[in-house]
Amino acid sequence: MQLTHIQKITSQIELLSGLHIGSGNTEIHIGGTDNPVIKNPITQQPYIPGSSIKGKMRSLLEWHLGVVDITDGNPLNFRHLGELQGNRQAKAKDLIRLFGGAPDSKNDQTIVNEIGPSRLAFWDCSLDPEWIAQMKDKYIPLTETKMENSIDRIAGVALNPRNTERVPATARFDFNLTIRVHDHENLIETVLQGLKLLELTGLGGSGSRGYGKIKFQALKLDGQDIQSQLDQLKLQEAA
Repeated sequence: MQLTHIQKITSQIELLSGLHIGSGNTEIHIGGTDNPVIKNPITQQPYIPGSSIKGKMRSLLEWHLGVVDITDGNPLNFRHLGELQGNRQAKAKDLIRLFGGAPDSKNDQTIVNEIGPSRLAFWDCSLDPEWIAQMKDKYIPLTETKMENSIDRIAGVALNPRNTERVPATARFDFNLTIRVHDHENLIETVLQGLKLLELTGLGGSGSRGYGKIKFQALKLDGQDIQSQLDQLKLQEAA
């Protein structure tokens, strides 16, 4: 197995609705929000962690392939391949090629050698500097606070008020992804499927309440425009 190329995918992620990816900060400060977004500790600007995109994309692709029942909700791994056949097994191998797996002593070493190391590297997505400048020119903050509550169905009154910090709609993040190509393989179709699934389901928390709707813009592969491939992609069921 030989590393023959490293492909680079670039794009901008545009928010079509407010995005919340939590910081994990459980402290509530006076005048602060109950649920802040993750921010760069130096610039205090919100960003999208590469790990968040990777985890959501991998999960969606495994659901699309129909292997979550086989894995009992755990990430697809080498030990699950023996339970799959035909095209589904081939696509499962591609997922492990892209996202990686954790082989153990029980795995067939031939399969481990065939699949090799993980191919994808996801990078943290920073806010587009041009969008930041536009917000500063208009004296608009880079985040918003969304007020929410639950409703008492009988009394018809609001209960348990809470506030959540979000990055507002229209925000743009710079997206970068690299793919290690071995022996001239082509895994772009699976990557595009993952990006399409992210567009259809969103990023971050509270998606069922309208958060995290995104759109990939100006998608390029090694500098070549492939936006139309993503826009025209139709998700097909694995046989």
